[in-house]
Amino acid sequence: MKLRLFATALAALAVSSTAHAQIGVYMNPVAIRVSNSVADTGPFAFLGENSKSQVLYGYMLGGYDDFFSSGKLRAGIDMRLEDLHANHAMLRDFFLGVRVSGTPWSRPLKPYAQAAVGVTTTKAPNSTVHTTKGGYLISAGADYSVAKHVDLRMFEVGYGSLTTISSDTIGAGNGRSLPASKMLSFSAGLVFRFK
Repeated sequence: MKLRLFATALAALAVSSTAHAQIGVYMNPVAIRVSNSVADTGPFAFLGENSKSQVLYGYMLGGYDDFFSSGKLRAGIDMRLEDLHANHAMLRDFFLGVRVSGTPWSRPLKPYAQAAVGVTTTKAPNSTVHTTKGGYLISAGADYSVAKHVDLRMFEVGYGSLTTISSDTIGAGNGRSLPASKMLSFSAGLVFRFK
């Protein structure tokens, strides 16, 4: 259901372009290190029993519409869906945010930065229960044009925060409050552009 809604929103984004809009879609591998200053215990520990960090691997599917253009500067929106797994734990998120990109040099290198908010769904390794909470993501990267409609996403690095499933969020904790987890993400791949 969520994937259908995301695909519909992505199609609407592509159709609603203006004459100067730069639209791109991507599906890239991603690795996210999720960490917390406090180790969780119990059957709902997202990072694992008594663990403070975990690296999850998966993919991101997304698109952007740079509908504002002024000289070498572009601005618009980006939306993405990520699906990651590790050690039988699951993290899925949907982010929507603002994006700024540009071509400051004569070469086809296009750096960008974006800030997004969204929802994250997490499931602990040894449980079928999952929770959905809010989160944010700030990321930056660089795309390199390799063909008329294809960019190589050289890198993207992101930093954000999310509240994961834990013994405390399910009500099986010992009364202490587990802080929000931090996430550090890394990705690279291809971007397909449309005008």
